[in-house]
Amino acid sequence: MTMNDHNPYALGLDQNPANYATLSPLSFIARTAFVYPERTAVVHHQVRRNWAETYNRCRRLASALTQRGIGKGDTVAVMAPNLPEVFEAHFGVPMAGAVLNAMNIRLDAEAIAFILQHGEAKVIIVDREFSEVIARAIKIARINPIVIDIDDPSYEGGELIGEMDYEAFIAEGDPEFAWQLPENEWDAITLNYTSGTTGDPKGVVYHHRGAYLNAISNAMSWNMGDAPVYLWTLPMFHCNGWCFPWTVAATAGVNVCLRHVRADDIYSLIKEEKADHFCGAPIVLNMLNNAPDEMKAGINHQVKVMTAGAAPPAAVIEGMENMGFSVTHVYGLTETYGPCVVCAWHDKWDEQTPAERARLKSRQGVKTPMLEGLMVANPQTLEPVPQDGKTIGEIMMSGNLVMKGYLKNPSTTDKAFEGGWFHSGDLAVWHEDGYVDIKDRSKDIIISGGENISSIEIEDALYRHPQVMEAAVVAQQDEKWGEVPCAFVTLKAGADVTEADIIQFCRDNMARFKAPKRIVFCDLPKTSTGKIQKFVLRSQANGVEE
Repeated sequence: MTMNDHNPYALGLDQNPANYATLSPLSFIARTAFVYPERTAVVHHQVRRNWAETYNRCRRLASALTQRGIGKGDTVAVMAPNLPEVFEAHFGVPMAGAVLNAMNIRLDAEAIAFILQHGEAKVIIVDREFSEVIARAIKIARINPIVIDIDDPSYEGGELIGEMDYEAFIAEGDPEFAWQLPENEWDAITLNYTSGTTGDPKGVVYHHRGAYLNAISNAMSWNMGDAPVYLWTLPMFHCNGWCFPWTVAATAGVNVCLRHVRADDIYSLIKEEKADHFCGAPIVLNMLNNAPDEMKAGINHQVKVMTAGAAPPAAVIEGMENMGFSVTHVYGLTETYGPCVVCAWHDKWDEQTPAERARLKSRQGVKTPMLEGLMVANPQTLEPVPQDGKTIGEIMMSGNLVMKGYLKNPSTTDKAFEGGWFHSGDLAVWHEDGYVDIKDRSKDIIISGGENISSIEIEDALYRHPQVMEAAVVAQQDEKWGEVPCAFVTLKAGADVTEADIIQFCRDNMARFKAPKRIVFCDLPKTSTGKIQKFVLRSQANGVEE
């Protein structure tokens, strides 16, 4: 026996119930309800519940589902805005061993029918605002799930289509239901569908381990501390609210619910409930930037904003910070539980001008505490690109914050994980300081006369124009150059500016060959999470009917 063969730490030191438990975010709510039972957990109009009450309701939901035969491997779909019931489902459904599928509330009946069939939903919990589209989807899908209605008194309209409402359903359950942690932390906890801009959406499967770790990663990345008051501007159906239902439980915070994302409601709740954290796509921040001054007045506490989605223009970040909001920029995908990259801040950057701080903050950044691997690399060779801020490669991730895979789609899963890395499809440069900076989605890069032009760089310039409200840039086919940039612009109210004015502004603020050759003034088509639908704009730019 050589010295290396002898490992004293491998003998008699086995995993057992005394020294090991599976990682699951379900443990967060159990602890918080035990330690802080009287702290406010959920606020929604007249509804104010503490953590003990909320935990009991989650256990009732789990118990009621179990009594209906719902268990491990079964899917429970939810179609509702950011209501207390959706927060409870993030705990109650997996407490029953089942998998939560929080569905995008902007989808049409055909897309919902596909998801219900593909995910094999046994139960659908639906808010009455969406009862009509769910009824049509069930008919199209030819399925017969258990349907439970959310009868929210704050919403007038919609029909009740289920066999009973949510309150009656959970009343059947036991508030002392003895749920168990999963036997394996690799078990599925949720199912999320990508937006599916081309073809059918893909079902992204999360596991308990990843949900647990990203919930903690959120709290660390954002320095959330104890008892944050979190305003639900970000949809809970979007990457499970970037895992924030579990983060808020872990930090014993307050969930301030919000049915519709409107500037007046957001500002009112920030003031009334002293909300100090919220998340949103750049489009939400832009809406808040452009709200009337009287709506913004009266906020006397520090508010932290986390933004991700389309790369946020520096001007949007600068506008929020000029109002006194502290912005943290993160990046991720549905396949990475939401945020897995953060633009971690350095104190020395505080000395920069507001515009330069905003530019630094608009970079995607470095890996969050719980992500294992992050690189910008050649997608064919997997060779990392030089950290020169110029060479473009694809962002790739690895580790615990990467999905299990795509449901019932092994070939696409294998392709996404080729070479032991998750291929994001986002093109970026790597700066000398190790910070990643997205230049485009691989399908959005504009190749003009052999030169790569970043649509994001042009959009950054457009957002700096004082009369531009929103902007998006896509490739337009061109006989001479192959492709040229075409910009779609929404102007601020009362703006008086021409196409020639906008093009000249871009030429004055960037290399002339990068400036858009055409400007289209219009309202921009968006997804439910605020992302601009560039595939629609590409079709318009090139005269293709959708």
